[in-house]
Amino acid sequence: MSPPVVAVVGPTATGKTALAVALARRLGGEVVNADSMQLYRGMDIGTAKPDEGERGGVPHHLLDLWHVREPASVAEYRLRARAEIDRLRAAGLTPFLVGGSGLYVRAVLDELDFPGTDPAVRARLEQELADVGPDRLHARLAELDPAAGAAVLPSNGRRIVRALEVIELTGGPFRAELPEPSPHYPAVTIGLDREPGELDERVALRVDRMWAAGFVDEVAALEAQGLREGSTASRALGYAQVLAQFDGTLTAEEARERTVTTTRRFVRRQRSWFRRDAGTTWFDAARTDLVDAAAAVITARTIEP
Repeated sequence: MSPPVVAVVGPTATGKTALAVALARRLGGEVVNADSMQLYRGMDIGTAKPDEGERGGVPHHLLDLWHVREPASVAEYRLRARAEIDRLRAAGLTPFLVGGSGLYVRAVLDELDFPGTDPAVRARLEQELADVGPDRLHARLAELDPAAGAAVLPSNGRRIVRALEVIELTGGPFRAELPEPSPHYPAVTIGLDREPGELDERVALRVDRMWAAGFVDEVAALEAQGLREGSTASRALGYAQVLAQFDGTLTAEEARERTVTTTRRFVRRQRSWFRRDAGTTWFDAARTDLVDAAAAVITARTIEP
């Protein structure tokens, strides 16, 4: 029987990678990345992409796939991730799907229908967004699909563009909420979390380490490679703030502090997303027997009839 997929999920700065590496070494597996920003080449410091030492000899897959100018594609990611997972399972190895990008994890583990995209339609709508602003486009969305208009924030230009694109391409409504999933793989989902105050401190420490490691220089190098042209990468936490610093709209200190506050807000959204899944087994990431406890859950689920 092929091994199940083990998903290690939870908010940023909880220690997911370290746990996954320890579990993979103990149980015989490899890591498949599910962090949407670690898919980009050169986005290393700001995404806490694990270096060779942090990987602990465990192979990691689906890092550094895309140039920073490329928009993210959940559908393309799903194809690549499932190919890696199928290969690992066929070889008797446990795939550890690791990351804090909830939609990416769910796209791999569950059967979800993602409407296609048309570059010409997308470009036209994005140009219209730049010309007239999100309010006008949101009014059109509300007229075409009232449910989507109510669900998508008027300020979320990117989401409005995607909704209008789906409506134009499919002739049907835009589903702002994903449907109830059906599983694609047998899976065990391990959730990591920490006390909110502790996590806030860890986020601040993480940002301090980013700046000390040369994060501003990393953003400058990526800007020279076309980071600003990337509709996804340019909006990543920290990267967007440093670009604003380069523009002069934020001071260096403001960019750093804004990175801390926006990351903390993002952490709360991640927690809310992952807590929706009643099938996740949650652990306090600070517990001393974490690896033993998580391994026991995985082993028990693997041998269940």
